[in-house]
Amino acid sequence: MVQSCSITKHIPEGEHLYTGATISMESDSTITNEPLLKDELEKVLLPEPNSTFLGMHLGLYYYYKMQKKHPGFINRWLYKKYGEEPVYQSDVEPSEVRNLILNRLENRGFFYSSADSEITEKDYKSSIHYTTRIAPPYTMERYELDSFSDPIYSEIAKTLNNTPFKKGMRFDLSNFELERSRIDAELKQKGYYNFNAQFLIFEADTNRYKNKRFDLYLRLKKEVPQKAQVPYKITKVNIYSNYDLEKDSLVSNPTRFNNKNFIETEPFFKPKYLDPFVTLEEGQLYNPQNSRNTARRLSTIGAYKYVNIQYKEIDSLTNDSLGHLQADIYLSPLNKRSLRTELQAVSKSNNFAGPALAITYTNRNIFSGGETFSVSGKLGFEKQIASGNSNSLNSTELGIKSELVVPRMLFPIKFDDNYFKYSIPKTKTSLGLDYLSRSNLYALLSGNVKFGYTWDANKFVTHEINPVTVNYTQLLNTSPEFEQILDENPYLQESFDQEFISGLMYSFTYNGMVNAKDKHQFYFNATFDIAGNSISLFGKDHGENQPKTFLGLAYAQYAKLDLDFHYHLDIGKHQVIATRLFGGYGLAYGNSNILPFVKQYYAGGPYSVRAFRIRSLGPGTFSEETDNDDTYIDQAGNIRLEANIEYRFPIISFLKGAVFVDAGNIWNSKENETLPGGKFSSSFINELGMGAGIGARIDIQGFVVRFDLAAPFHDPSLPEGERYDFRIDEPIFNFAIGYPF
Repeated sequence: MVQSCSITKHIPEGEHLYTGATISMESDSTITNEPLLKDELEKVLLPEPNSTFLGMHLGLYYYYKMQKKHPGFINRWLYKKYGEEPVYQSDVEPSEVRNLILNRLENRGFFYSSADSEITEKDYKSSIHYTTRIAPPYTMERYELDSFSDPIYSEIAKTLNNTPFKKGMRFDLSNFELERSRIDAELKQKGYYNFNAQFLIFEADTNRYKNKRFDLYLRLKKEVPQKAQVPYKITKVNIYSNYDLEKDSLVSNPTRFNNKNFIETEPFFKPKYLDPFVTLEEGQLYNPQNSRNTARRLSTIGAYKYVNIQYKEIDSLTNDSLGHLQADIYLSPLNKRSLRTELQAVSKSNNFAGPALAITYTNRNIFSGGETFSVSGKLGFEKQIASGNSNSLNSTELGIKSELVVPRMLFPIKFDDNYFKYSIPKTKTSLGLDYLSRSNLYALLSGNVKFGYTWDANKFVTHEINPVTVNYTQLLNTSPEFEQILDENPYLQESFDQEFISGLMYSFTYNGMVNAKDKHQFYFNATFDIAGNSISLFGKDHGENQPKTFLGLAYAQYAKLDLDFHYHLDIGKHQVIATRLFGGYGLAYGNSNILPFVKQYYAGGPYSVRAFRIRSLGPGTFSEETDNDDTYIDQAGNIRLEANIEYRFPIISFLKGAVFVDAGNIWNSKENETLPGGKFSSSFINELGMGAGIGARIDIQGFVVRFDLAAPFHDPSLPEGERYDFRIDEPIFNFAIGYPF
């Protein structure tokens, strides 16, 4: 308030600071969708007054400071960032605003309405209140198409079967514009290449009625070109599969395949593999949707940086009833080979962070069918930065991975090309080998093979199925300290003993967050992982209480389901309320009494309940007795529940802020004597770990570096009656890459 009062001496004599306007509506009849109409009228209450923050006109204050002879560097910077020129009452023209209000009302059918304004002045401020007396609206009695020549008359008449216009609809210019666009879109899908929504005109006739009703007629404007009134069909499709704008890429003998011309300056992409991505056909009526589908499908191959589809009218074939088009598809390839070296700052969900060097070699279109082959190697050192001075939790990792992505479905049974209309599935095969050395504890050698498919069912839905997933892990170089841990915890020992995992994984993802401008955004993922069923048919029995083996290795048998739901509410001005719910359950059966170590759930850390260190939360009410930071943390379970809510807001430029609350825990479905209190029960709500905190994010074009500081206020490891305690003096610092959800 001090700042607000300090601007009064700067306001010129005879002026008043304009603080805004309000509007009220009066009517003798019910107004349909009155709140929407009021919102529309409020948009014309111009100009906008100076902004306030907690009652203070900070932007205006910085403006006045800037008017000083020597404003200083700080004031100049604040003015540049936040300063606002003053808006006085003399800047407002109430008569113009009243005209705008009446214009909006007439555009929505409320003809013969009126508007008044009243200025209120108090101290150095003034405001305006507008009162509108709204007349009953004009409503539609009939909607008809005026007659003109075929074939376009018949086609437009068909589109009226889908019109949203109904008898009794209020006169509304915005609805007329939407109707013209709808008809234009339907005509385009039927080949009307040269048609334009502006060629249509609406006329309202009130002469037949005396009680504010009208007949609506749709007509074609005069002098509409003849070529806009006929459909066009595609008579030639040319595909330039290795087009280079800087070279003469158009001079070449075409290869004819499936009624398309494939033109290459040199052998590049086999036509039989490229053809399924092109939905344009010779003899097909022009349809912009087919163009969009073709462009999208070609872009997903991974071999091209640009996809450009152009149409050319063939005047020599065009007649009064049908036009002809030539479709030219220009495809500009990416570099065939690339070598990328990255020095990474790695932050993992297990709270390990550190530097890593990654080198990736990529060969695109390696077999002339759009295939992408890559080999990557990685060397990294990591430290669990949120776990105190713990040398035993440092790790060194060496890894190599090769991947082949084929932009089509490799399957014994051939599917019809129309079966996957939105996108063609990709076949992915990968082979990886990793060596992890956890200093002073153990080394872990792991290999994995994966074969599967991924495809987009539409803009929002993605499916991924991996019918072949094989993982091999072997524990090496265990220290005496870690051997003692295993001896004391048979469950942990058994989780490491399951060296061989072979199974199937399916993932369904709905990602509504691709529409970043939507007020309500949803994300849902369900992942089902099952292992050991088919391999159990070949397992070798070693007697009672002994696990079966395959190729001399104990194999895992389990089923696991993860459900992850996100909801983001955009509340305006780059502010978002983000929420998340996660539930996961793993069932070990058959050859396994416990999930493999790499498949178990953990809680706590930068992507979980941030007020607890990684793996330190749960299971259930389990309490770790030691305070030694070097203790190996093995708190895991086969059940996980979590809920998060976070308010995100801008601070300045690329710096964002957040306030959040997290809750969650893990449990075991069976009692584990080494983790007492960890069994799931009906009182699980009282066993949730809860925490709250604040965060800062450096967000540069989608690359996010995140810092979170959180403290627990409900710790299930404490005795009942002592769990609610906001330990703000014991915060946990989290560093991570990317948003938590």
